[in-house]
Amino acid sequence: MKTGLDVVKAAILGAESFGFGTAPMVAMGCKFLRICHLNNCATGVATQDETLRKEYFKGLPEMVVNYFTGLADEVRELLAELGVEKLTDLIGRTDLLEAVEGMTAKQSKLDLSSILETPVSPLSHPLYWTEPNQPFDKAELNQKIIEETEAAVESRAGGSFYFDVRNTDRSVGARLSGSVAKRYGNQGMATSPIKLYLDGTAGQSLGVWNAGGVEIYLTGDANDYVGKGMAGGKLVIKLTCTTFACNDATIVGNTCLYGATGGKLFAAGTAGERFGVRNSGTIAVIEGAGDNACEYMTGGIVAILGATGVNFGAGMTGGFAYVMDSNETLKVASTRNR
Repeated sequence: MKTGLDVVKAAILGAESFGFGTAPMVAMGCKFLRICHLNNCATGVATQDETLRKEYFKGLPEMVVNYFTGLADEVRELLAELGVEKLTDLIGRTDLLEAVEGMTAKQSKLDLSSILETPVSPLSHPLYWTEPNQPFDKAELNQKIIEETEAAVESRAGGSFYFDVRNTDRSVGARLSGSVAKRYGNQGMATSPIKLYLDGTAGQSLGVWNAGGVEIYLTGDANDYVGKGMAGGKLVIKLTCTTFACNDATIVGNTCLYGATGGKLFAAGTAGERFGVRNSGTIAVIEGAGDNACEYMTGGIVAILGATGVNFGAGMTGGFAYVMDSNETLKVASTRNR
């Protein structure tokens, strides 16, 4: 997706939302060199190297705004040419498209008739989304946390708070981190933190975007994406074990610390797959991990006091990883996946 014409064609074919990746990056200065994984981007876009970012990155938010403004203007012009008032009126209007004759032998054999067939809406329902899906998670725990910690955040005094958590409670701590960061910045309450003591099983994204000044202590376990995008603070997860070895238990799910930039995570147990993906500044200690741990990592420190799966450190260009390879399997796994 790059132009207004792309948007219009996609809408005619049934699209209701439109994603843009490459074009906004180019608008900010990306030259599409395809070396993002090497940490030496010549335009300072895809790198953690402060020198490259300072000297070569010239991107501004206004550049992206300008791109999307131009894109929207082009869409409006095309709508006017077609005599259509709103973009939603285009959705499913395949009668406005016609197939162009193929230029090559392979293209000429393509049959697009099924794609260009005009859809029939049952019971005269519109062909586009009209009513929002009601979220399953009402974020009641997050709201409760905000209400009980409001005075402590406002006074910047910090404090300890206790809650039960269930696996239907998702993104626990996100609103609190947002409240702290909005008032004082990412690290504004690091010296007087809000400490949340949770008991139970946390749903996905515990401690997501965690700010400096938010510390979460969970007695139990957590689902995927623990500490995703965390910028500071602390996440501590442990089990209450009586009948089995806690260090062998999977205590956090997959893709924890995805894109994290700061803070600390300590888990008295093992993690699922893709632990520490794109970590660029968090310090973490766990007792084992699945496949693809530390993938694309560019900074931070990860200590794994146990076994890891295959493909460890794939695409890793920075930071430090320490693995207690008691069974001497890490070298074998790495060799097998080269």
